[in-house]
Amino acid sequence: MITVQDLTKRYARTTAVDHISFSVTKGEIVGFLGPNGAGKTTTMRMLTCFFPPTAGKATVAGFDVLDQPLEVRRHIGYLPEAPPLYLEMETIDYLRFVGRLKGLAGPELEKRVAFVIDRCAIGDMKNKLLGKLSKGYRQRVGLAQAIIHNPDVLILDEPTSGLDPRQINEARELIRSLAGDHTIILSTHILPEVEQTCEQVIIINKGKLVATDSVANLQARARGAESMLLEVGVRGGEFPSPRAQQRIEQVAGVSRVVCKEQFAQGAVFEIEASRGQLIRGDLARAIVNAGWELNELRPAAMSLEEIFLQLTDAPAAESAPPDSPAPPPPAPDAPAPEANA
Repeated sequence: MITVQDLTKRYARTTAVDHISFSVTKGEIVGFLGPNGAGKTTTMRMLTCFFPPTAGKATVAGFDVLDQPLEVRRHIGYLPEAPPLYLEMETIDYLRFVGRLKGLAGPELEKRVAFVIDRCAIGDMKNKLLGKLSKGYRQRVGLAQAIIHNPDVLILDEPTSGLDPRQINEARELIRSLAGDHTIILSTHILPEVEQTCEQVIIINKGKLVATDSVANLQARARGAESMLLEVGVRGGEFPSPRAQQRIEQVAGVSRVVCKEQFAQGAVFEIEASRGQLIRGDLARAIVNAGWELNELRPAAMSLEEIFLQLTDAPAAESAPPDSPAPPPPAPDAPAPEANA
């Protein structure tokens, strides 16, 4: 559905995106991550035909972003970080306006307007001026305009920005429900949101691609050695945590033991094995032979935040270089951003 090959964007002497390549299959939700200034927004603007690439190739829904930009725009829904709203319009009139720009008319237009109002939970705001809406509701209206024409591809830049925790959960569920019928690229700084929503993760840093894989595979690659969490305890009396840690450290193949939590009748240890060593069986036997209870033994996965910090360096400046050109005006089939966006 989306194919990127050696995509590059240069501003004079600065390279914002440097020969990145990846692909996204139909129906996937992909998290697009990187530090501020890594090139995420520039990449999304090239995929949405706001910026032409300097070199390389990208196709969206089978259409080339350089040779067929109007066809690309017809097949994508785009929600930038600042929703492209006309603040003097009422919500329902704005959605009708966007729908007409996207080629909808008559009963089909009204059907899609009603659908996105319901899906994005903005029914109470449909007759209010957009300028009077809270930031959270503006974000919901921005998502509604992105899906009104039922596009093949959705590109969402910080779609939950400004939402409260309940609204974030609702938006997350909505995005998940759109998968399958839509291919979704989701850019966000809320990494737990990516873990809960996305099937694949693409990470770029300083314009270069540093990782593209599933969250589970990234966790396995980042760990390198096997790591696990062990909970042990006793039925009565106080658990001898220091002695237990010493006993665990004596198991062949154990390279590191850290007590993560201690309580009256037990403790939780994080244990790392030497590379290539399988220690679970020996570890379980050591605990049982010592007369303690083995309550839990499971793999310890790295969080996406740990992986992100491991793969990326110190961030560069977020903004484009001073000599970079301003974005071109929106195409005739897309609404212009609000003046203060």
